[in-house]
Amino acid sequence: MEAHAGDRLLMHGRTVGQHDRVAEIIEVLGNGGAPPYRIRLPDGHEHLMSPGPDSVVQHVEAPREQH
Repeated sequence: MEAHAGDRLLMHGRTVGQHDRVAEIIEVLGNGGAPPYRIRLPDGHEHLMSPGPDSVVQHVEAPREQH
């Protein structure tokens, strides 16, 4: 798993009825984009997390310059 600050972390629900959660990765603490990550949830709470196999990094592309 490789991420950069600004990417999103999608955490799938682990049980039936549990909703997926999406958090913003605000800091990458591992080498080469590896976990752990400091994440911010939509409610503003921040956590230090080493995601498991039920999580997916969604890369956010940098805006391209137009000439």
